[in-house]
Amino acid sequence: MDFSLIETLRWEPGIGFVRLERHLARLTHSAALCGLTGAEKAEDALRAALPDSNTPLRIRLELFPDGRIEVQAAAFTPLAADAIWRLKIAETRLASTDPLLRHKTSRRAPYVAARAEFPAGEADEVILLNERGELCEGTITSLFLDDGAGILKTPPLAAGLLAGVLRADLLENGKAVEAVLRPEDLSGGKIFIGNSLRGLIRGTLS
Repeated sequence: MDFSLIETLRWEPGIGFVRLERHLARLTHSAALCGLTGAEKAEDALRAALPDSNTPLRIRLELFPDGRIEVQAAAFTPLAADAIWRLKIAETRLASTDPLLRHKTSRRAPYVAARAEFPAGEADEVILLNERGELCEGTITSLFLDDGAGILKTPPLAAGLLAGVLRADLLENGKAVEAVLRPEDLSGGKIFIGNSLRGLIRGTLS
């Protein structure tokens, strides 16, 4: 198998790893389905690699087919609460029939291609559709729509997208529901994107 599984976590002083159990559960689930061993060592590897720090950290864990785990830690600056990301919609499409899209792996060709469609100065994030023209996700974020109903809507996994940790958290806590969305739906409410590292971020199509 020529790919690895990846988890990107935030660590906060006084709090520790944010959503650690969800990250470990996703890694374990993905490893079992993809035939990788070593996921049971992930928590120990994370804690062993954690540097002394009194500031937030971005922690990236990678599990390889031979069971090897690599962990990298870097300083992380959270976004301002009022940050708004500029969004573009890519021509690149995701295949709803590709089961690997539900897992966070090193196979990122469509996301790299989508990001390359726009200069960095024009877009903070790029949204991808599937072959049916349904909204899926961003290159590094899950997608959410607040249409005024009091609960966020997010594309279903069947559309072809990552089972994001923040996304799962919001769904399980009743703050979001799955719904098929199309680009025209985005004009009917507030757009949010987000992931476990950064949290929810307001977005605007530009």
